[in-house]
Amino acid sequence: MKQMDTKTLANYINGEWMEAEHTAPVINPATGEEIAKVPLSSEQHVEKAVQAAKKAQKEWALVPAPQRAEVLYRTGTLLREQKERLARLLTMENGKVLEEARGEVQEAIDMAFYMAGEGRRLFGQTTPSELKDKFAMSVRVPVGVIGIITPWNFPIAIASWKSFPAIVAGNAVVWKPATETPMMAYELTKILEEAGLPKGVMNLVFGSGSTVGDAMVHHPNIQVISFTGSNEIGRNIAAECGRQLKKVSLEMGGKNAVIVMDDADLELAADGIIWSAYGTSGQRCTACSRVIVHEKVKVELEARLLAKIKHLTVGNGLNEEVKVGPIINKRGIEKIKRYIEIGVEEGARLLTGGYELIEGDLKKGNYFAPTIFTDVKGTMRIAQEEIFGPVVSLIPVKSFQEAIEVNNCVEFGLSSSIFTQDVNKVFRAQRDLDTGIVYVNAGTTGAEIHLPFGGTKGTGNGHRDSGIQALDVFTEWRAVYVDYSGKLQRAQIDVE
Repeated sequence: MKQMDTKTLANYINGEWMEAEHTAPVINPATGEEIAKVPLSSEQHVEKAVQAAKKAQKEWALVPAPQRAEVLYRTGTLLREQKERLARLLTMENGKVLEEARGEVQEAIDMAFYMAGEGRRLFGQTTPSELKDKFAMSVRVPVGVIGIITPWNFPIAIASWKSFPAIVAGNAVVWKPATETPMMAYELTKILEEAGLPKGVMNLVFGSGSTVGDAMVHHPNIQVISFTGSNEIGRNIAAECGRQLKKVSLEMGGKNAVIVMDDADLELAADGIIWSAYGTSGQRCTACSRVIVHEKVKVELEARLLAKIKHLTVGNGLNEEVKVGPIINKRGIEKIKRYIEIGVEEGARLLTGGYELIEGDLKKGNYFAPTIFTDVKGTMRIAQEEIFGPVVSLIPVKSFQEAIEVNNCVEFGLSSSIFTQDVNKVFRAQRDLDTGIVYVNAGTTGAEIHLPFGGTKGTGNGHRDSGIQALDVFTEWRAVYVDYSGKLQRAQIDVE
């Protein structure tokens, strides 16, 4: 298939495209070919971006919110017009199959229109005052300069979750995308520019986390850091932001489980597991990496899963027939291999897969066979630690209550799922599963942009991406009192 010409990308600071002195190659994980060069920026680029954002934000905050929203409406329209082109670029730099790439671009389209609608809401509250001739209300106000740090696995969707609510709320943004997938950041920034976003409101700075990300986290004029990535890095960011009393929003992964009870529709459950586990080659924070199955239906579920895996085609995601694309890079492959060894050493039984695919054209890219371990114990490392690949652990249980306990015994708390036809179990699961997202008779993936996205425990720090709850990250609450009595009234003291 024809590849794009190698293109050197540029930072976008204060409405100008600026090249950096140093670059790194962007590699198509399906073919191993270089498709672009990404800047490796310095702390000085971050400084320029922050100063531009700080200046622009003061004017942007004065623009009426419905007018700010018009930029997002135009952004959504442009994204929709360019959906297929963007999806193909996304597949080339990220590897996910085309139907998934189209879905991700659609997510950014949906987020643009949804957050544009908030430009005519951004609701506060009015409330009675305890004193006569006094009015009380609360309003949302922008925070200032927002720093967003986004991952490679959803290079445009997650960026839209963070940047669009920040923009409509009146903030300016400094954005560091992942160096593995910079083309989506470049394209989205160009679209925001074309949509009429004033210079300085969006600033794009490519580079490493250790240089660009660290400079953003430590910069005193960035008031919020919104980060999606690993738990280890997220904890370090939280510690530094806490020292500065800087607001921080973290989304740090999951170890998500599908529970399959003995009364479940097993064909539906198998379909949900296959999609949740092997979509995006398991490289989603919501991917199903554990299946907690009632022992009565374990053997039948295994047989159904094995049959479906045989029909999964692995290869270049630009091929419409392919259902499972590559792993992002060789480091990802090596990590998965290590966990296969760990699983075998722990005594889990390898049911299928467990090896890198290197035959034919696949040897040019980074491919791993869809893998299932069975007879896994909930305490094993492969059932506790995030692998980020197409690896599923089947954990047999004897009861519904044991299934809930096994689901909840991990460090993370992002997404969970239960397949059952018992309405009583459904409502107990909604109550007792300790995750931020719960699915019933569906897999662990499929979040919609108008609901809050995020989780508990090691997954995050209580904030949410997406939904109106995202506005809480990018706004401050201001209480306003208007006393029209013409005299001094003292709250709590002059109450009759």
